[in-house]
Amino acid sequence: MKLLIRGGSVAAGYGASRRYADILAERLLPRAVEVIVRSRHRETTFDGVATFPVDIDPFRPDILLFNFGVDDAFQGVYRSEFQENLVQMIRLARLRFGPEVVLATSHTFDDPYDMDAVTIFYRSLTIVASDLDCLLIPVHHHFAGYLEEKGLTSKDLTGPDPRYPNDRGHEVIAEAIIEGLSKLLPR
Repeated sequence: MKLLIRGGSVAAGYGASRRYADILAERLLPRAVEVIVRSRHRETTFDGVATFPVDIDPFRPDILLFNFGVDDAFQGVYRSEFQENLVQMIRLARLRFGPEVVLATSHTFDDPYDMDAVTIFYRSLTIVASDLDCLLIPVHHHFAGYLEEKGLTSKDLTGPDPRYPNDRGHEVIAEAIIEGLSKLLPR
């Protein structure tokens, strides 16, 4: 089984020595799940649409996980454009190879203005997941619960730039994604 992760900086693991995709690959290996990462720093859903023929199509994954939103929020992508780009990628994937499609949010932010900015995109992921019958993994809820349980703040799980989780932040994201994917994965 192939799981392909397509997203921006968070999915690419920018700023971390061990990204959540590496943790997923390790933990899912015993279940015969191959994790493929086609994510790059600062890429938005516009890049996802533009590179679909190279980054997604040739791999024909069984599970296609999109983890966009943070870069879109901080690079001036409109919410409507974000949603339309996701819809295009999902429809194209379903037409060409019929994967299970998963949409994942990302981490939380301590700064309320930053959190407001990404919340708009996290809501958009919820809308698209509902409209197109995709699995939604609300990573930010898991992340917030972890912070509360451990008495931490988001900055404890990010690097100097709060857009990029550190290694510990990627571990928390990996936990949320594995939990969310559990119904799609072989035992």
